Amino acid sequence: MSELASESSTAFSCPIPRTETEVVLLGHGSGGQLMAELLGEVITPALGMHGPLEDAAVLDLDRPEVVVSTDSFVVTPRFFPGGDIGSLAVHGTVNDIAMRGARPVALTLSYLLEEGLPLADLRRITDSVAAAAAAVGVPVVAGDTKVVGRGAADGIYLTTTGIGVRLPGAEVSAAAGRPGDVVLLSGAIGRHGTAILAAREDLGFAGDLSSDSQPLHGLVAAMIAAGGPAVHALRDPTRGGLASALNELAAAASVAIEITEAELPVPAPVASLCDLLGLDPLHVANEGCLVALVAPDHADAVLAAMRALPEGAEARAIGRVTADPAGWVTARTLVGSSRIVDMLVGEQLPRIC
Repeated sequence: MSELASESSTAFSCPIPRTETEVVLLGHGSGGQLMAELLGEVITPALGMHGPLEDAAVLDLDRPEVVVSTDSFVVTPRFFPGGDIGSLAVHGTVNDIAMRGARPVALTLSYLLEEGLPLADLRRITDSVAAAAAAVGVPVVAGDTKVVGRGAADGIYLTTTGIGVRLPGAEVSAAAGRPGDVVLLSGAIGRHGTAILAAREDLGFAGDLSSDSQPLHGLVAAMIAAGGPAVHALRDPTRGGLASALNELAAAASVAIEITEAELPVPAPVASLCDLLGLDPLHVANEGCLVALVAPDHADAVLAAMRALPEGAEARAIGRVTADPAGWVTARTLVGSSRIVDMLVGEQLPRIC
């Protein structure tokens, strides 16, 4: 009996499996050993998340007016000139918080990984998240990881939640634009969308085009310090570009907005690619600039505060808010005529952010 038991024990023993892999496996999403290794060796060390992995984080917020935003990032290619999906996730989330006049204080991060994703890519992206979060000064405090089978995704998707607190004096709302407000733009437009398009389609512009992905919370803080409640509305013109952002602000506040095309900062490589493909730079996505509606008596002070920072060095006034026709956005063209600036219809470029 003992001999049989010994033989059976040998025949049916379950040795510890070799877990070292160079790609993501379905088992990495199982909640077991492989997931523990993925978290413990690849993700949490890079993000500086120490201690027990709880299901939720307790935050000590020093202000009652909490701002929360969530977003998902599915950009392709995952790595592009000027950034990658990791830094983009941090910047995009921080900027959404900032557009309500808030200071970001924490992020959560969720991974949706496809079986077969190279672990080298995952490490690179996670390192990028960590570096961007550290530069912003906002910790990643919680997250989740799921793995799906081959063909069920496209390598990696990221979902984030940002938490912030309202800055003193901030009363920013999309619906707060008023006739007479000055329209301020913080920098060049069209860089992110054209950089993604050129990299994805290998158009030969790679050396000239780079995403403008960057955090804007410091810029917003300077604007609020200079203008307080006179900073009526803020918007980062991501998908749909500046045209869609302005239309959203005009509709929300039931006002009209008129801009001057000659004042729009469009980099030469962006203009060239748009001309080549028949695109309007006003519809091209951005990830590192903002548009603001500011009361006229504080516009100069806010503009000066913007220009004092690197991310606002190219800031300028590009138009004004009027009363009628409510909800319309128009542009004064280079030849002196006026044209309607519509929101982007359909999807100019999918998987942009």
